[in-house]
Amino acid sequence: MTTNVARRRAALFLLLTLAAAALPPRTVTAQNAAAGQRPNVLFIAVDDLNDWVGALNAYPGVKTPNLDRLAKRGVLFTRAYCAAPSCNPSRTALLTGVRPSTSGVYENDNPWRPVLPDAVTLPQHFMANGYDVIGSGKIFHNAYNDPESWHAFRGPGNSPSPAKRPANGLKRGHFDWAPLPSARDEDMGDYRVVSWALDRWNEKRDKPLFLAVGMTRPHLPWYVPQAYFDKYPLDKITLPDVRDDDLDDVPAEGRRLALRSGDHIAVADSGQWKQAVQAYLASISFMDAQIGRLLDSVEKSPRGRNTIIVLWGDHGWNLGEKRHWRKFALWEDTTRVPLMMVVPGVTRPGRTCARTVNLMDLYPTLVALCGLPEKKGLEARNIAPLLKDPAAPWDHPSLTTYLRGNHAVRSERWRYIRYRDGGEELYDHQADPHEWTNLAADPKYADVKKNLARHLPERDAPTAPQRKSGGRE
Repeated sequence: MTTNVARRRAALFLLLTLAAAALPPRTVTAQNAAAGQRPNVLFIAVDDLNDWVGALNAYPGVKTPNLDRLAKRGVLFTRAYCAAPSCNPSRTALLTGVRPSTSGVYENDNPWRPVLPDAVTLPQHFMANGYDVIGSGKIFHNAYNDPESWHAFRGPGNSPSPAKRPANGLKRGHFDWAPLPSARDEDMGDYRVVSWALDRWNEKRDKPLFLAVGMTRPHLPWYVPQAYFDKYPLDKITLPDVRDDDLDDVPAEGRRLALRSGDHIAVADSGQWKQAVQAYLASISFMDAQIGRLLDSVEKSPRGRNTIIVLWGDHGWNLGEKRHWRKFALWEDTTRVPLMMVVPGVTRPGRTCARTVNLMDLYPTLVALCGLPEKKGLEARNIAPLLKDPAAPWDHPSLTTYLRGNHAVRSERWRYIRYRDGGEELYDHQADPHEWTNLAADPKYADVKKNLARHLPERDAPTAPQRKSGGRE
């Protein structure tokens, strides 16, 4: 009898083992969460950083060793896109899980809390579920930081400026750049933001920590210490590939958005295109050095072994492509962003994911990875399956909105843009990565447009009330 019982128990154990093997594996992170050992989160935001990161290979010779080593530690998303190509609507969408077309927050001068009074932000959801939540630098748009979202917060610090401004002589507001010959890293606001964040990181805690750190550079003006300009001699600068006729097949609204600032004419006529690219690259490398300080401390600490690290840029940036500068457009260069994640027990080093994802997806993903209760009503998707298997099936194009009624849908092959006046653009990224040839008027692509158009919003909310002091940038 005893032998039969033992045999039955062994058979039952085998059946349970086989059944468990057939289930999706639980991650170490999820197991820690279930055991009350939820992971910490280091949430790094970078302002105005396009895809000029070494790991993304979009600009030859850019020096971002610290971002590159972070990318090698986990998963690098090569087709990540913003919800809006402007600071306030992009960050609002990410941090609330509400699309611009739903909230009406389309521009930087639209305060978001008045139109989303009941929104539970990403940091608030972590606060409500037992985390210490601390922020520093630029996380929300500076004009509309949300005190309810933080236990403690330190805003961006001031940085030195050239004695004479504008340093480039263009007289275009903060569209300016210059090296700072006598400045040290320690004099810069981003340096102090990181130092303050590291002090908070090193404090003893009884709760898991959600620490958000927002870098201001490479946002304009591009004033950084001389040493970073020296990394990019002018005779080594490569200008973006631009065709003189690139806007000829772009509809009227697209041309208006590209040319309305007048920046390209000012830069080209003054002969400062290389200087502008140099200054942007210098600002990127300065930012990278500050993130290196942050990563060094986190990676060496015991707490770092149970810490999710996510780094994202809030939108892309044009430097003359399509005769356009800054953000504020719906093309690849203004919407593609760096996104990289390291998740203990989930990600494996050195992996890339080519699926189309959106920054808004970070909200439900971090909630799931940390074992928090699901937040209902988010207009985003959990991309945790792609962290485990970057090649997993995924048929979810990314949606980007700029101003009311203007939208871009990006699949792995196509970009489709529809403007509020009905104008359209369609680009085949398999054959045309620079988006030089608009295929929207070609009848043979009608089905492609139709399929992509299914992902456009069903309605466009009225533009949220404006506040003049919000500022376009």
